[in-house]
Amino acid sequence: MEEIRISVRTLVEYVFRSGSIDSRFRSTSTLLEGTRAHQKIQKTYKEGDQKEVYLRAEIPFEGLYYVIDGRCDGLLFYGEQVTIDEIKSFSHPINELEDDGYPVHWAQAKMYAYMYAKDHQLTEIDVQLTYVQVDTEEKKHIKQKYSAEDLETFVFDVIKSYAPFASWQAKHSSKRNETSKELRFPFPSYRDGQRKLAGAVYKTIAERKNLFAKAPTGIGKTISTLFPAIKAISERHTDRIFYLTAKTITRTTAEEAFAQMHSCGLCMKNVTITAKDKVCFKEETNCQKEYCEFANGYYDRINGAILDILMNENEMTRNVIEAYARKHTVCPFEFSIDLAYAADAIICDYNYIFDPQVSLKRLYEEQKKSTAILVDEAHNLVDRGREMFSASINKDMFLQLKREFKELNRPVYEIAHKINAWFIALKKENKTEFVLEKLEEPLSELLELFVSEAEKVLAAGSNPTLLDAYFQVQSFLKILNLLDENYIIYGEKNKNDIMVKLFCIDPSNLLKQMGKGFRSKVFFSATLEPMSYYQDILGGEAEDYKLSVKSPFSKEQSEVYVKPLSTRYNDREQTAGEIASLIHSLTRNQQGNYLIFFPSYQYMMTVYEQFGQLNEEAKLLLQSTGMTEAQKEEFLAEFKPDLQQTLVGFAVLGGIFSEGIDLKGDRLNGVVVVGVGLPQLCFERNLIKDHFFKKNKNGYDYAYVIPGMNKVLQAGGRLIRSETDQGTIVLVDDRFLQRKYQALMPEEWLTYTII
Repeated sequence: MEEIRISVRTLVEYVFRSGSIDSRFRSTSTLLEGTRAHQKIQKTYKEGDQKEVYLRAEIPFEGLYYVIDGRCDGLLFYGEQVTIDEIKSFSHPINELEDDGYPVHWAQAKMYAYMYAKDHQLTEIDVQLTYVQVDTEEKKHIKQKYSAEDLETFVFDVIKSYAPFASWQAKHSSKRNETSKELRFPFPSYRDGQRKLAGAVYKTIAERKNLFAKAPTGIGKTISTLFPAIKAISERHTDRIFYLTAKTITRTTAEEAFAQMHSCGLCMKNVTITAKDKVCFKEETNCQKEYCEFANGYYDRINGAILDILMNENEMTRNVIEAYARKHTVCPFEFSIDLAYAADAIICDYNYIFDPQVSLKRLYEEQKKSTAILVDEAHNLVDRGREMFSASINKDMFLQLKREFKELNRPVYEIAHKINAWFIALKKENKTEFVLEKLEEPLSELLELFVSEAEKVLAAGSNPTLLDAYFQVQSFLKILNLLDENYIIYGEKNKNDIMVKLFCIDPSNLLKQMGKGFRSKVFFSATLEPMSYYQDILGGEAEDYKLSVKSPFSKEQSEVYVKPLSTRYNDREQTAGEIASLIHSLTRNQQGNYLIFFPSYQYMMTVYEQFGQLNEEAKLLLQSTGMTEAQKEEFLAEFKPDLQQTLVGFAVLGGIFSEGIDLKGDRLNGVVVVGVGLPQLCFERNLIKDHFFKKNKNGYDYAYVIPGMNKVLQAGGRLIRSETDQGTIVLVDDRFLQRKYQALMPEEWLTYTII
């Protein structure tokens, strides 16, 4: 008989979904807050009571064998009477609770009650819901008595509701395991280095380890990591794969890899999560039921939508999800999130695993243990990690609220007035840029009071200004709880405004914490160099595996030149003309398609205009700020092989065209990289530099050189994408001749010619 293993929480959340998704501002407590609230309640238990009691039931039903388990929060004893205590924490006011509690919470408690009563042959048992407000610690107890017979009827009704999904899941798992075992590498042969990378990924997952892998651009990293992860599923080493990316274009590459393997017989369910603002069907992203029919009654329709798409689709890309979302009138974003818990592979942004405010919180520890994480272009996770664990607030936001709510709502007005006054005092006391040793207690108290009053107003209706401020303050308060020696609190004045930021300088500990519990994590990139730096700042440990794959491409495939001009900020006006002449000479002597990368838009525009005067024959393309996906595709589509006219694309280092794009063959004949990519000198980067110097590390390299050269390597990596590609790379900057920068260059670039 096929065995279905499922936690109590997962089971009841599937069966007892109901209502709409219109109260997104009433955020539930964070995992940390919830844990603290649970522990405070459990400390009040009397001697002899038990907490975190593991319970399990094995139930045959319609040809399947259900193994259901979980931990109940409390087991309370009053003489001969036993009470199951289920603790639920929440952040909105206690008077907003339903008088009788919520069905999903009763369901969870009753499941535990059934298990305990059956194990101990009880004829009846008490069930208690304990609700606790995380800020005020107010409590509400709701208690009911159930007979063992009633509980058994309830449990079988729950299983009956879940059975259609369980039946599909059992059949699919069998087919998935069979087809993944039979799957062969979906190309005629491995490229040099591919087999080595694939083997390392499989070994890492099989041995429950982590891997940092530097694999050159063009080797086929996506298939080289996904294929062995799927083979690990066939051997029952893992059940789920997360493929994490920073950019839409690399998500597409992962989707194409799955499509290729599906065409070879694989039966797996992969889902792509797209940001809410991009997939929202409404003009305004407003999840209130009065405004959005896709949010109203969402949970009443979602189970049918999930079964429909899972039974009919393998590749649940954005377009597919949107089609089924319209068919079932469900929110496409929330639909994709719910599908993530049912799918075999999830393609999504880093933040769904690592961001404490966005992550998929319904992934329980048991599920994590059988989940492998593949982190594509892992070099991007450094700054993204800093961004995830940082938060800021500014004076103007509260000044605007003060003005807007003066006549609308007195409590919100008064709190906004006090916070605005706090900023005014701070502004008077400090210079343009400054560091704070700590935040005074009154500010956090005012912010918490603001959240409480904002929730009351938002409960009565949406207000865009207040809603944005509410989320920003919530984020700030959550990050405030994470502050440690890896943070700096700093402020900046900008005219009449002033901003205070909780800046996570070193995200390593928090990335490690958010990744804890997963079976394996594989961090890979073409530019994971120096390896020690990335292992340090991404939360790696000494026992993690490391792999560096040599480029499969020969030195003869690219001609590398260095033009030793100064591209430092103060010298750019003087050298712009020489760079325009250099590009003109290159493109005139060798007709083809070229990409020219610059350290800033301003520098790019200066050279672009001068080059246009020198060369009127070439077709010019220019990256603009805020390009849409369609505009990006149009830009790249211009790079066609065998054009009769030279094509020159001007782009920005570290931008949308400097990594993750694949222009093979004669679609790209040359790349010019202007500058060593150093981030602009600024207060925040200098804080990073000083922080790591204090830790006896090279702070300047950590803050400037390594991130800068990473952009250079990514941009240069656009040129050679296959064994047959040929082309020219020109590196423009005198610093490329310095040992510090050459130490970060790939071996095949070191046989350069100075021009």
